Amino acid sequence: MSECFAGIDVGTGSVRAGIFDGDGTQLSVAKRDIRIWKEPGDIVEQSSDDIWSCICACVREAVAKAGVAAGDVKGIGFDATCSLVVLGADGQPLPVGRHNDPARNVIVWMDHRATGQADRINALGSPVLDYVGGTISPEMETPKLLWLSEELPDSFNGAWQFLDLADFLTWKATGSLTRSVCTVTCKWTYLAHEQRWNEDYFRRIGLGTLADEGFTRIGTEIVAPGTPLGAGLTKTAADALGLAPGTAVAAGLIDAHAGGIGTVGARGGSDGVLNRMAYVFGTSACTLLTTAEPVFVPGVWGPYFSAMMPEFWLNEGGQSAAGAAIDRLVRLHPAAPEAMELARQENRNLSVWLADHATAAGGAAAIETLAGTLHVVPEFLGNRAPFADHLARGIIAGLGMDEDIDSLVGLYMAGLAGIGYGLRQILIAQAAKGVRTDTVLVSGGAGQSPLVRQVLADAADVNIAAVSAPEPVLLGSAVLGAFAAGRYDSLATAMSSMSEIEVIYAPDSQTRAWHQRRFAAFETLQGTYRSLRD
Repeated sequence: MSECFAGIDVGTGSVRAGIFDGDGTQLSVAKRDIRIWKEPGDIVEQSSDDIWSCICACVREAVAKAGVAAGDVKGIGFDATCSLVVLGADGQPLPVGRHNDPARNVIVWMDHRATGQADRINALGSPVLDYVGGTISPEMETPKLLWLSEELPDSFNGAWQFLDLADFLTWKATGSLTRSVCTVTCKWTYLAHEQRWNEDYFRRIGLGTLADEGFTRIGTEIVAPGTPLGAGLTKTAADALGLAPGTAVAAGLIDAHAGGIGTVGARGGSDGVLNRMAYVFGTSACTLLTTAEPVFVPGVWGPYFSAMMPEFWLNEGGQSAAGAAIDRLVRLHPAAPEAMELARQENRNLSVWLADHATAAGGAAAIETLAGTLHVVPEFLGNRAPFADHLARGIIAGLGMDEDIDSLVGLYMAGLAGIGYGLRQILIAQAAKGVRTDTVLVSGGAGQSPLVRQVLADAADVNIAAVSAPEPVLLGSAVLGAFAAGRYDSLATAMSSMSEIEVIYAPDSQTRAWHQRRFAAFETLQGTYRSLRD
C-alpha cells in the first residue's frame, strides 16, 4: 500500500486507533480500555501516562491488523475528550486531587468539582462569556484551573503546563506545545476571532497569574486543526507507536469535533455543510452547527471561530449524559440484571441487546405501545444545552410495578425518546436565531443502531443521516492526518473525499402527533422540576 493514515480517538472510557486509506476506507481498528477514578463530589480523574500507553498499544495493533508497514502511515490525527492534563517539571504528571497521587493528573471533562467556581465566574460576568453561550460550564477548563489554584495551590503553582488532552497527545508525539484552536477556543475561553486571550477575564475571575506570565502555561502558539506540528513524530514517540520518525502529526480536535469532521462534509445528500449539524452520540452527546457568521444562541456554547472548519463559526450544544444516561436509566430497572446476563451470553452490551428486542417488538413505529405511560427526562448530569443548567437532574414519570423484560424495553424506548426531545430543544433554540438545520449527521457508538437513529429522527422531527464509515470519529481524526500529510489541499476537500452519506432516516409521519404530545409533556416535566428545585 502506498499511503494510509491513522486516526486516534481518546474517549471517556477507552482509546481507539484506526488505519484508513486515502479514500477513507477503514482498514483496521484496535481498542484499549483506559483507567478512570471516580469519587464522591463529582470527581472523575485519569492518568495521562496510562492513556499514552494505551494509545501506543492500539496503534501497534491497528497497524499489524491492517497489514501495512510503519512507513506507509503518512499522517496521524488525534482527538480526545476535553479533559485537563497537569504536567510539572520535565513533563512529569502532577496530582489533581487531595490523594496526592501524581499518576492521577487528568481532570476528566465530566468532573463537576468546579461547579462553585463556575457559578462565581458567571456571577462576575464578562464579555468572554458571550462566546460560551452566556454561561460557563464546570466542564470547561477555567473553572477547573480556578479550583486547582484555590484547593491545590502546590499543584497549580508547580505546574509547567496545563493542556487539553488532545494537545497533550500532540505534544507527546512531537514535542510541540502548539495548541489547537479547537481546544483552547471551545474550552479555555481563547478568542479565536481576535487571536488573543482576554487578560481582564483571567484577572477578574482570580487567575491573573496566568495573564502575568503571558499565558505561557496555557498556550501562546495556537493553530487550526489539521496544521502539521513540528517536525512530525519524534524518534521516541515513533518507537513507542511503532511508526516512522517524522510522520506528519496534525493539530488535534476535541473528540466530538472529530465526529463533525468525519460527517458534516460528507459527499451525498441534497444539503450543504451550512444546513447540516453533527450529532456525536456517545457517553455524552455533542451537537456541532457550522455557520458563515457568528450566531449567539443562549445556552448553546459558542459561537467559536475556526474551531472545527477553518474560517467558519461553530455552535456547540449537546447533552451532558446521553449514552451514559440510557445506561444509567435501564440499570435502575428490576429486570436489568437478568437482561445483562442474557446480553453477556450473546456477547453484546445491554443497550444493543435492548435495541434488538425493541426492533423485534415493532421498533420505532411501535414506540407508543412499547413506552406506554413512561416519560423520561434523561438529564442525570445536568442540561448542557439549551438551558446551560448543571443542576438539572433526571426525571422518570409513569412507573408501574412491572418487573419483566418487556417493561425494561419500554423504559429504554422512553429514554431514547427523551434524548431525541433534548435534541429537538437545541434545534428549536437555534432556529429561533435564524439557523435552519435540514439534516443531522449522527456518529458515536451510541448512535450506530438503526432503531436509535429512527427514534431520534421521529422525536426530534428532523432527518437523521449516517455516513458509510463504521467509525466516523476515528475517520475525522484520520482526515486531519491526511490533510497534515499533504494528501489534500484543504480540510474541506479531505472531508468530502474521505466521507460519504450512506443512509437518511426521515421522521415517520405516523408517529409525529404522538411525539409532539410527548415533547410537550417532556417540557412540562422539565419546568416542574425546576420549580420544585427552586
